[in-house]
Amino acid sequence: MKGKLYGIGVGPGDPELLTLKAKRIIEEADVVAVPVKKPGELSVALEIAKQSAVIPEEKIREIEFTMNKDKAKREACRKKAAGEVMDLLEEGKTIAMLTLGDIGIYSTYAYVHKIIVKAGYDVEMISGIPSFCAGASKANISLTEGNEGLGVIPSLRGIDQVEKALDVFDNLVIMKVGNHVEEVYELLESKGLAENGIVVSNVGMEDEYVGPLLPEREYGYFTTIIVKKEL
Repeated sequence: MKGKLYGIGVGPGDPELLTLKAKRIIEEADVVAVPVKKPGELSVALEIAKQSAVIPEEKIREIEFTMNKDKAKREACRKKAAGEVMDLLEEGKTIAMLTLGDIGIYSTYAYVHKIIVKAGYDVEMISGIPSFCAGASKANISLTEGNEGLGVIPSLRGIDQVEKALDVFDNLVIMKVGNHVEEVYELLESKGLAENGIVVSNVGMEDEYVGPLLPEREYGYFTTIIVKKEL
């Protein structure tokens, strides 16, 4: 009998935000698959899960996902990763693959999910709390009210795309913005919205920052800006 794959969102950082369902499945799984950029790399998602779920070292399986700029190499690596997962499924293993935040929002898991679903295997996605939802709660703000719209976009698409999204939505979540804070700040300032940008960085982690957008401050990779046109 073939096994089953679970894609599991572990939340943004605080281990207490790991859902009870995620905890149960992680502990019941035969294999805990951990996406890494290179073998031996520290996995933030795994470290979060370990603080709330019991995960024996022998259950952990690293799955490599290269960040090479060459698209062909990235796709080849993803196919290889999916192949490794399918080999385990053929052995009848139940697999829990971990990812930060929610499983359906810019998750590494998505790259293998489509391949494995297409191949006919049994899969299930387990939601986790997205960083921008946890961050909004930390900042004591709502993401949407009444008939307001909400957009979610990565800054990697370019500042022009961020501007277009800002013109469309009442509230905007700009993810993966660590290296583009100054650009976003300048855009918001040009629109009179500089004070409407709220930064949520490393939510639930030791160096968490939730507060106003300060362009001179250094921010890490896990940084998101929430823009509310009406505060």
